[in-house]
Amino acid sequence: MDCRCRTEVGKPLVLLICGTLVYYHCVYRNSSLVSLVSDVFIVLLCSLAILGMLFRQMNISVPVDPLEWQISQDTANSVFACLANMVGAAESVLRVAATGHDKRLFFKVVIILYLLSALGRLASGATVAYAGLCLFCLYVFCQSPQPISACASQFRGRRDSTSSGQDIM
Repeated sequence: MDCRCRTEVGKPLVLLICGTLVYYHCVYRNSSLVSLVSDVFIVLLCSLAILGMLFRQMNISVPVDPLEWQISQDTANSVFACLANMVGAAESVLRVAATGHDKRLFFKVVIILYLLSALGRLASGATVAYAGLCLFCLYVFCQSPQPISACASQFRGRRDSTSSGQDIM
């Protein structure tokens, strides 16, 4: 149960940290997304090289099998099917709104597009994306079946029990 609690709290937290780093890199450093991707690959390559040298010094064999790094065909198909469904749903909403048969939908789409246009003039795209990421993480935290305080108490309880076991030894 507490492993599930960790993943429910950990995923949006990791997403928020990664989003903050992307926002910092793109907005405050005025760098492009290509620069960000290349910086990430440079850090990963250097980290893996250092770990490889460390493991070689400690005589630990690390299997480097690219087949273990591949995702399955079913996973790839499900990811692209999800993307295709989202694009298809957006296209069908815009098509129905453009025909004018559903006036409420038409006005909703026009109002949302106008608000997004005004928001785009006020803030940069990275700022809007970061705000959306923060709202999404807040939504995931709120939808969590177990409150964060319960997860924190489980972590504190486990840490207290391990530290008391170490004190006895």
